[in-house]
Amino acid sequence: MKFRPCIDLHDGKVVQIVGGSLQDDSPATLETNFVSERSSAEYAELYCKDGLPGGHVISLGANNRSAAMAALAAFPGGMHYGGGVNPDNASDFLDAGASHVIVTSWVFTGDRLDSDKLELLSNRIGRDKLVLDLSCRMKDGEFHVVTNRWQTFTTAKVDAELLENLSRWCSEYLVHGVDVEGKSQGIQEDLIRILGDHSPLPVTYAGGVSQLSDLDRVRELGSGRVDLTIGSALDIFGGKVAYRDVLEWVERNDKGIKG
Repeated sequence: MKFRPCIDLHDGKVVQIVGGSLQDDSPATLETNFVSERSSAEYAELYCKDGLPGGHVISLGANNRSAAMAALAAFPGGMHYGGGVNPDNASDFLDAGASHVIVTSWVFTGDRLDSDKLELLSNRIGRDKLVLDLSCRMKDGEFHVVTNRWQTFTTAKVDAELLENLSRWCSEYLVHGVDVEGKSQGIQEDLIRILGDHSPLPVTYAGGVSQLSDLDRVRELGSGRVDLTIGSALDIFGGKVAYRDVLEWVERNDKGIKG
């Protein structure tokens, strides 16, 4: 299990938001936990210095391109990029320094996965450069992938079948537990178990972390196979979990020391 850092961008600023509150047609609904005075590049430089590759830069809405490119340039080959990615612009972000691009909405037509789009994108940039974002919300007792700023429920259920079927097109998964994202009130344990039990690819979970011990809990629930992102709960984003404590946890984990 690895810790994967994040940089979320809104209107050019590094932010942390409550999952599902961002809507294109109603900016007033956005619930922001934190807006940083530090630039995106400063965060990327920090992650680079601390040896934390494999995190992600996510653009939430418009006016983020310059900030995203600055972050990717500050940690070349060290971060994934997501936000409005399609076959026409994916290479721009890869050329700017992203190791992978992250895609959700573009590979759906309406509420259904579009295999033709998925094949086109995967072939265009290469399976090894593609991360599929399967961020999801609970509906009728099952986790459904959500698109369009996490507002649209799709027919795709996050289960063993989906994780296996999509693995031929991409190299990793990113999964936000949207119902708990940004709330620091607890992780979605059932979702983490599904990912740990059934993902044939590296997978990163995000959402609901409230304390340092959640790192151990995710490692346990995911059988050591699910990586973790922490956003709003980290002190560098205004939360209570010390970033330095996370670094110490990473060092212990790398050495195989539990606790």
